[in-house]
Amino acid sequence: MGTAESCTGGLIGHSLTAIPGSSAYFLGGVVSYSDALKVDLLGVPAEAIERHGAVSAQVAVAMVDGARARLGCDYAVSVTGVAGPGGGTLAKPVGLTYVAAAGPLGHRVERHLWDGDRTANKERSAAAAMELLLALIEGEGS
Repeated sequence: MGTAESCTGGLIGHSLTAIPGSSAYFLGGVVSYSDALKVDLLGVPAEAIERHGAVSAQVAVAMVDGARARLGCDYAVSVTGVAGPGGGTLAKPVGLTYVAAAGPLGHRVERHLWDGDRTANKERSAAAAMELLLALIEGEGS
């Protein structure tokens, strides 16, 4: 598996590598905090960012697809959002996060609106991404 993280800044990768033996399944990740790196490293279409914004379901899906393609992994998760305390707008408030998971049989994406501080929003986003990945894997196994 691999990761494509923005607002979590590598927290998912850190959490995975804290588990002994994670090298058996975790290939690595991309922390693409800037829009330019989302485009350059993950292949997110610039048009998707311009049309929907970096914090959107469309960009989360493009990030997870990019992670799978660029890292050569079967499964990946992505997260993009507004961790806070600044950076929010009326349309995209602090705490708004999109997480996506992808595997050989497709995608899942979720929208969340957290109400914590920066640390809590990042932790909740990372946990939500991993929960979504587990649900995807379990669904593919049925």
